[in-house]
Amino acid sequence: MLTEFRIVILNKMVYKQQSTHNRFFSEDVRREVVKKIESRQLSITQASREYAVSPSSIYNWMYRYSLYLKKGIRVVMEKKSQKEKLKSLQEKIDQLERAVGQKQMEIDILKKTLELGSEQVGFDIKKKYAGKSSSGSKTTVKNMGTKSK
Repeated sequence: MLTEFRIVILNKMVYKQQSTHNRFFSEDVRREVVKKIESRQLSITQASREYAVSPSSIYNWMYRYSLYLKKGIRVVMEKKSQKEKLKSLQEKIDQLERAVGQKQMEIDILKKTLELGSEQVGFDIKKKYAGKSSSGSKTTVKNMGTKSK
């Protein structure tokens, strides 16, 4: 849609002014513009230029007639790479949780085997053959050959 301009000459300078007239767009036209924007046939700026309406008016139409964009609803946009990164991290977490679960099952089986073996032998194998428990966080050094007085 083209708009009318009139030329104003002030102090030897030429200015273009848009003629002032009010236009009214029917609800059907507004819905059609919003539908085109949502289907990505038009961008906000293209619609603004084509219909000679300010972008803020287009946004108001979007808030009023859009199926997806409503006031008070936050839409989070993220790059595909971020989405893929989150997905791969979630897969890694799932994989690690499975591994921890398998290791816990192995520990439970070994404990049960140790229990059953202790019952058959008649003494506690764990107490007799297991050394001092170590947290594994520090190295231990045995002092051999030194006696304390």
